[in-house]
Amino acid sequence: MADEQVSLTSLILIVVVGGLIIRYLFFSPASPPPRPPRDAQSAIRAREAMVQRVQEVCPHIDRRTIIWDFQRHGGNVATTVERILSGQIETPPITFQPPPAPTTPSPAAAQPQAFKAPPKPAEPDLITRYRLQNKVSTENEAEPATKTKAWSSNRDERQATLQRRRDEMILAARKKMEAKIAAEKAAGKTQ
Repeated sequence: MADEQVSLTSLILIVVVGGLIIRYLFFSPASPPPRPPRDAQSAIRAREAMVQRVQEVCPHIDRRTIIWDFQRHGGNVATTVERILSGQIETPPITFQPPPAPTTPSPAAAQPQAFKAPPKPAEPDLITRYRLQNKVSTENEAEPATKTKAWSSNRDERQATLQRRRDEMILAARKKMEAKIAAEKAAGKTQ
C-alpha cells in the first residue's frame, strides 16, 4: 500500500471534477436565463410585455428609456426597476430610436371590407335617442305622480317601469340643465 502512487492524469481528473462540482453547487445562476422567442412577433410581444411591467411600476419613465436599458443590460425587468429606483438609469442618446410600439389591429379592421357592418349614425342627444320629443313638450305641464308597486313579478311590467324611470330621469336632467343655462344667461346679462 505504501508503494501506491497517484498518477498525474488521475490527479488532474480529480481536480477538474471537484472544480466542476464546486462551481455547480456554489456558483450556479439563481434562475435560468430567459429563452429567446422563436419568431419576431413573439419577440416583439415579449419586449412590449416587459416594457409594460416596468411602466406599471414606474409610470414616470418613458418607453424609450426602458428599451434602452433593456438593450444595454440584458432585458431583465427586476434589474431595470432596481436601476430606476436607485437613480442609476441611463438616458438614451438622441440617436437611439426604439422600434415603434406595435398597434393591435382592431377587430373591425381585421374583417374584410365585404363583411363590414355599416356605421351607426350618431344620435345627437338622449331625447332623440329615446324618442322623448313628445314628452319634452308636455314636461311643463304637471304630470300626476303615479305610485306603482316597488317590484312587479311580471317581466313586461318591470321593463315598462324601468323605461318610465329612465325617461323621467332624462327629462329631469334636461330640465335642470335648461334652468342652469337660463341662470348663467341671467347672471351674464346683469354683469
